[in-house]
Amino acid sequence: MKQTRYAILAAAAAALIVATPSAMAKDAKVDARQSAQALDILKRSVAFKTVAGQGQVPAYAAYLADVLKAAGFAADDIQIERRGETATLIARYRGADASKKPILLAGHMDVVEAKAEDWARDPFTPVAENGYLYGRGVEDNKFDVSMMVATLARLKREGFKPGRDIILALSGDEETDMVTTRALAAELKGAELLLNGDAGGGMLGEDGKPMFYGLQAGEKTYADFEIGFTNPGGHSSRPTKKNAIYQLAQATSQIGAYQFPVQANELTRASLRAASAQTPGEIGQAMKRFADNPADTEAAAVLSADPEWIGQVRTTCVATMMNAGHARNALPQSATLSVNCRIFPGVSIDSVKQKLTEVVADPEAKITVVGDPTSSDASPLRADVMAAIRKAIDARQPGLPIVPSMSAGATDSLHFRAVGVPSYGVAGLFMKPSDAYAHGLNERIPLAAIDGALVQWHILLKELAK
Repeated sequence: MKQTRYAILAAAAAALIVATPSAMAKDAKVDARQSAQALDILKRSVAFKTVAGQGQVPAYAAYLADVLKAAGFAADDIQIERRGETATLIARYRGADASKKPILLAGHMDVVEAKAEDWARDPFTPVAENGYLYGRGVEDNKFDVSMMVATLARLKREGFKPGRDIILALSGDEETDMVTTRALAAELKGAELLLNGDAGGGMLGEDGKPMFYGLQAGEKTYADFEIGFTNPGGHSSRPTKKNAIYQLAQATSQIGAYQFPVQANELTRASLRAASAQTPGEIGQAMKRFADNPADTEAAAVLSADPEWIGQVRTTCVATMMNAGHARNALPQSATLSVNCRIFPGVSIDSVKQKLTEVVADPEAKITVVGDPTSSDASPLRADVMAAIRKAIDARQPGLPIVPSMSAGATDSLHFRAVGVPSYGVAGLFMKPSDAYAHGLNERIPLAAIDGALVQWHILLKELAK
């Protein structure tokens, strides 16, 4: 789960998409065997040290493949492809109609590094204690990977025949370079839609009661730019008209004074409208006015003045690092500025680079894109997807508000959206913000979340794979 915006989503806990509470569906039943298997898969998953450079992702993929084979998946329908020291896993649950586009289930097998000496428990030895399961990756992202695998195994045992193929597509380097994600997206780009277990999820209050369910349907593009100036340099006692540091200072000032145009889409308008109902004062009023009319410049100005909300209405670019000069008594030969941008869905990286060029307005500035970022548009809030999520959440907590959101960080969904696959973050994990330790020390998940997650995935797959 990447950079869940608890503040934004908590403010949006008003009933955006709320159904009348109904009786629990029979799909909501999870027997002791199913629950125990899911927990066993999760524990075994944590024990694989799938950190970059450790070479354990292929072994983990092989373990998950064995679970699926034991449930009835044909060996020919499971593909593990090694990609350097990591790997991808594709498992196909064949449907009745091969002409229908498949639905994809996404997650990642890799985790971030964890040093045993810093943890209260060994990070790669799963420990159940006081109602929690501890271990690196137990939240990010092995919980939902395990729940998806357990659900596919359950459906096989039940003899379920989907109308279309269901394809489990697990990446192996989401936490680093996303090379495996790009490969999977290129191979599976013809899919109907993607359900990602690494985004979204339910938020519990500190009293343990569910507050709302967050649905991730878009992500801002992360992109770094470097703006550089070079001069011949020389002795500081002989200053010249051109000075790379002065040029860089001017460019920095120009960027700081510029705001990108206001933007909105179906997703951000829905999120802001929901948030407005629970946000008092001027900010709440501005949210509602902007959601109703994105051309309302006064409302946009109010939201843009608040660091919590500016990212929901604009592309943002901010200076983050500088490096200049080489000696105290020498004219600078070079000066560089790092600019980090979070780009609104649907806006190209090249167009942002062009705008930075215009804003800096210095022909001697060299502006380069760092790395190989990917941009994507937001996914539509499709009626079939929203109805399936509504049914699945009602089976867990009838009438719980569902709040669509746009993430500031990137998940595997980014690359699938970029090739035209509508993608939705629908994690089954419900937890309190105070329990969220993904990427940090003593990462944990509440054991009580397992049964509900199994219910949710079971219903989602049966509804959307028709």
